[in-house]
Amino acid sequence: MKILLIEDNARVAQFVLKGLRESGHVADHAATGRDGMFMASSERYDAIILDRMLPGGVDGLSIVSALRASGDRTPVMILSALSDVDERIRGLKAGGDDYLTKPFAFGELAARLDARARRAQTAAAETSPAVGDLRMDLLKREVTRGGAANELQS
Repeated sequence: MKILLIEDNARVAQFVLKGLRESGHVADHAATGRDGMFMASSERYDAIILDRMLPGGVDGLSIVSALRASGDRTPVMILSALSDVDERIRGLKAGGDDYLTKPFAFGELAARLDARARRAQTAAAETSPAVGDLRMDLLKREVTRGGAANELQS
């Protein structure tokens, strides 16, 4: 998976990036909210790991809210020291798909990302059935055979 980590704490960022890369993921990093917002909106990621409290004038909740308002459905895992139940609820209601509090075990973070990836693969399979070289995209209402588009009649 291609993952964006938006985290201002250099030690936490190095720890997470090292673990992600050792697990076979491609990982980009932004250390400020402004840089994270730019990267999240200008590139395609399979998942975003996002700290709540960020420097740069843009906090984590603003980032996830803006992504959701623009129609971006990239899975977002909020990683935060804010562990009160009300704070976790705020993060999830803002558009986060998961919320993990600091301190955390990398194994748990990796397992949550893997679970998210499995759900995404299942959803893609349900909307894009294929038989041999015949493929249908039920959401776009497109059919291809051997990579060539076939026009459908209404």
